[in-house]
Amino acid sequence: MKLFKVLVVAGVSAALLSGCGSNNNNAANNAGTAATTAPATEQTDAKSTASIVNQADAFTAAVSESGNWIVAVLNDLTVDKDVVVAGEFHDKGDASAAIYRKLALYAQDADHKVTATYTLTAPKVTVQSENFRVQGGTIKGDVYVEANGFNLYKDATIDGNLYYASEDVKATAVIEGKVTGANEVK
Repeated sequence: MKLFKVLVVAGVSAALLSGCGSNNNNAANNAGTAATTAPATEQTDAKSTASIVNQADAFTAAVSESGNWIVAVLNDLTVDKDVVVAGEFHDKGDASAAIYRKLALYAQDADHKVTATYTLTAPKVTVQSENFRVQGGTIKGDVYVEANGFNLYKDATIDGNLYYASEDVKATAVIEGKVTGANEVK
């Protein structure tokens, strides 16, 4: 049974990591983006691979400023403390690429078909990373955006309020998904 669970986790991880696509920060062109892996060498830059997490502590570390450009969860996840998404990251961990960060609340198969979506439950999520995208699934709790370029992708939901630090920050946000509560400057 333990071997089966390991194989399932490995399969989900492989499916999630198998998808890759170019990202030019244009929402219409990013529908198929997903995590990509770096070559497995001793010189591998840890920030070019995805953080695939299934525990609260690993999640909060992954979205911190010392985390990764993409964070993917493997199941519904509850974090009992406030979450801060911080740091400057670049698409696929490439410093020459656009500033971009992503939270993947879904799993997908080798053909990029979403096979499951997940819920992140936290009292408060504060976004301090520029061009941060929430894709798939649901954030259950309030989200406070302090950085430009926030994107709630069309298949994502915030089951709570979405607050912006200023009108300027709100003007740069792209909200294609669903927000069940307020969507305003606070």
